[in-house]
Amino acid sequence: QVKLVESGGGSVQAGGSLRLSCATSIDAFEYCLAWFRQAPGKEREKLATIDSDGFKRYAESLKGRFTVSKDSAKKTVHLQMNSLKPEDAGMYYCAARSPRCGPFWYPDEFGSWGQGTQVTVSS
Repeated sequence: QVKLVESGGGSVQAGGSLRLSCATSIDAFEYCLAWFRQAPGKEREKLATIDSDGFKRYAESLKGRFTVSKDSAKKTVHLQMNSLKPEDAGMYYCAARSPRCGPFWYPDEFGSWGQGTQVTVSS
């Protein structure tokens, strides 16, 4: 199983930015790394994925505010979050699967998860 450790969460005012990171131990040739978030009382929400070849997918609701990237040499995936809103608050999780993701990338398709990093956005 892949080990995933998220970092970079914290408190920010609305309109601000945060950059989340997820250090992984993944060593598969083909893989998909994803970001999800979960607010209290709500279902886990998909945000973005990036495949081993760099192909990216985003939830339509993000409207270009978030950007996923990866550093293959460091086996790290990032999520740059801009123009944050109070409704972006929640626990942010990194997840991994092999091989690459399909078009729908539901949470139960991922076998490895990090412990999460908390994001708070004040209005």
